Amino acid sequence: MGTIRLRIRELAAEKGWTIKEVSDRSGVIYSTLRTYARSPGMTMVDFTSLQKLARTFDVMVEDLVEVIKE
Repeated sequence: MGTIRLRIRELAAEKGWTIKEVSDRSGVIYSTLRTYARSPGMTMVDFTSLQKLARTFDVMVEDLVEVIKE
């Protein structure tokens, strides 16, 4: 199983949004989003949250995810 990192902070900064604003716009619970944004690498992520975030940032899911280790 690989490890991924979500590019939430970078994409939020590009839009000029805080993590709280991303949460409000996406519907992803703030505490979940904060965990995703702070984590240097994860093995599991909720796919529905990924879809919501990709839609919010207007990017493809692949652009939101950075593969750290396969």
